[in-house]
Amino acid sequence: MKRVLLYLIILILTFSCGTKRVIYNNKSEEPKKEVKTKKEKPKKKKSKKVIIVPKILNTEDYVKYYSNIAMDEMVQFGIPASITLAQGILESGAGKGRLAVQANNHFGIKCHDWNGKKIYHDDDEEQECFRKYDNPEYSYRDHSLFLIDRGRYSFLFDFKRDDYKQWAKGLKKAGYATDPKYSQKLIDLIERYELYKYDNIVLKKKNNQYKVKRGDTLYSISEKFNMSVNSIKRLNKLQGNDLTIGQMIIIKK
Repeated sequence: MKRVLLYLIILILTFSCGTKRVIYNNKSEEPKKEVKTKKEKPKKKKSKKVIIVPKILNTEDYVKYYSNIAMDEMVQFGIPASITLAQGILESGAGKGRLAVQANNHFGIKCHDWNGKKIYHDDDEEQECFRKYDNPEYSYRDHSLFLIDRGRYSFLFDFKRDDYKQWAKGLKKAGYATDPKYSQKLIDLIERYELYKYDNIVLKKKNNQYKVKRGDTLYSISEKFNMSVNSIKRLNKLQGNDLTIGQMIIIKK
């Protein structure tokens, strides 16, 4: 009997002293440590550049605002500022036309080879595609590139930069516009608003013109105005010595 009691006591002590442990069935059940993450500051949105164009009430306002841009284009690309301004006035309705207001397109340039923004507008046909710009200045730059990059306008750059009449007629001849009176409209605008003076500012023109009379020669003209024959030829881009009656010769003051 004593042996039985002793055996029972040993068994009870053995099971009561065993170590307890927790068994986790998978990793997802293991207690997770808290990881502190830094809060990212919200990124500031880049503000778009606001283009402020002054209110244009009439053609004089248009010329006043855009003349400097036209002269800059003349310096860089050789297109007379007077021609650029006259085209801008005519094509945009002095900045009040739909294409100018809604698309900043001042020259009626259509979507030929264009991957940028577009606007549709009735012109020669209904709902034709025209280029759309974010800034009126981009329209002026695209106008310069449009004339420079297209071969049909290349002959224009053989004209003198202050010969707005030749440029106006050349644009019509090259097919810039379908209006049969297009060139005369440009000339009328240039003369009415004296746009040619912006060409002179760029060229820093300090010359007069002399009309060749019967009996005049390059030598007699050079003596009359105290200039060398070569200077007259260079100034007028003359290849030979022949003159015609009524020919206009540029001479220095």
